[in-house]
Amino acid sequence: MVIKLQEYREKKGLSVDELAERTGVRADVISEIERGTAEVTTGRIMRRIAEALGVRVSDIFFN
Repeated sequence: MVIKLQEYREKKGLSVDELAERTGVRADVISEIERGTAEVTTGRIMRRIAEALGVRVSDIFFN
């Protein structure tokens, strides 16, 4: 699975910390998701991130 979180975050001009603030997801968790090292990513976290970036969950996590 290719995760395009970093690509979409950078297109929006957001830092990891800014995205964390908008989503309520810890910055270290966002970084782990971007690197592909997060052990568990819940649907709720995926939805919060996608909503903050104005895209669908499938755009980020399942393409």
